[in-house]
Amino acid sequence: MDSILVTGNGPLNGQIPIAGAKNACLTLMPATLLSEEPLTLTNAPRLSDIKTMTALLQSLGAEVSSLQEGQVLAMSSHDLTSHTADYEIVRKMRASNLVLGPMLARLGQAVVSLPGGCAIGARPMDLHIEGLEALGAEIELKDGYLHAKAPGGLKGAVHEMRFASVGATENIVMAATLARGTTVLKNAAREPEIVDLVECLRKMGAQISGEGSPVIEIQGVDHLHGATHQVVTDRIELGTYMLAPAICGGEVELLGGQMRLVESFAAKLDAAGISVMETDKGLKVARKNGRVTAVDVVTEPFPGFPTDLQAQMMALMCTAEGVSVLEERIFENRFMHAPELVRMGANIEVHGGTATVTGVDRLKGAPVMATDLRASVSLILAGLAAEGETTVNRVYHLDRGYEHVVRKLESVGAKIERIKGQ
Repeated sequence: MDSILVTGNGPLNGQIPIAGAKNACLTLMPATLLSEEPLTLTNAPRLSDIKTMTALLQSLGAEVSSLQEGQVLAMSSHDLTSHTADYEIVRKMRASNLVLGPMLARLGQAVVSLPGGCAIGARPMDLHIEGLEALGAEIELKDGYLHAKAPGGLKGAVHEMRFASVGATENIVMAATLARGTTVLKNAAREPEIVDLVECLRKMGAQISGEGSPVIEIQGVDHLHGATHQVVTDRIELGTYMLAPAICGGEVELLGGQMRLVESFAAKLDAAGISVMETDKGLKVARKNGRVTAVDVVTEPFPGFPTDLQAQMMALMCTAEGVSVLEERIFENRFMHAPELVRMGANIEVHGGTATVTGVDRLKGAPVMATDLRASVSLILAGLAAEGETTVNRVYHLDRGYEHVVRKLESVGAKIERIKGQ
């Protein structure tokens, strides 16, 4: 199994290009199931999760071609041959459940295995089920699979979600595009990935308004047509690399970065003593003066602080001046990186959903183990700022969410290499 060797090497300087958003692309790909006509996505990230979604769509009979070194995905679902999303594929990735709404809307039936992904909490399907049932679907759980059908087709409805779930919002919105009548989805998630999905669906002929707000209205249409759409910039990759010069010093420009995607995160960095400036190419990040100041963090749905940047922010707080409190409100069991950071000399106490971090002068390199996708990169960031060598083991998680992480960090002066497993 591969590992990544990081050696603390001082300030970072240069430019890092930011890829298209993993979470947006994984949402956009199932939209091909809504139409018989081709859907083409540009600016696609080159990640293992994209390959998993490709395999899932192909198992349903969709055609998916990867062009221009994987940055363009050409898809067509004109001749679907199956309505069953098999466990062997779905177990690898949470986003696999996003085929449920589109298949139900277009085919009137879907059988989807309960999903997998990183072990950061239960993340149940109840919000998806409640929303689709509000549109007239009949859904039962049997042998680990959701069996869904809509014999008379889906019908528009007013539905308020108990929690602003991103995945449930995406599934319900896609299903509602082909439902008869008008659907009003209240307490909808507001993430940029949802806005990006709606922009794509609108290009396909969907009639949707209110994206980016808590209320989305969808007027169902008879059919959707083909389209070409550019995947939005990955705000989590952007935020991750914004932390590289914050934790190491130096100045790095993130090409393609947009402030609108990371406003709450950038505000926390500013409070910690990190400068974030917009440029004509993206965002430029640098430490203002000396040591970083401790700040408190509470993860919240967008536009709040992203849960997917909590682990990386904890790495920064490990060497900040003062005490910071990080409260995780989105997923339980998402502090598994904390014991690994402690192995590097960090001072962290975890109680339930809260971690208290007392900054230390310097972290020390150590062998550590990645437990999930974001934990993987948080340990790499910590290693960049540590004294000596850090070996991050079990980095297969990393390939699910970051393309060419070693190459990108090397390009700004980091001393980092990937060690192939035996």
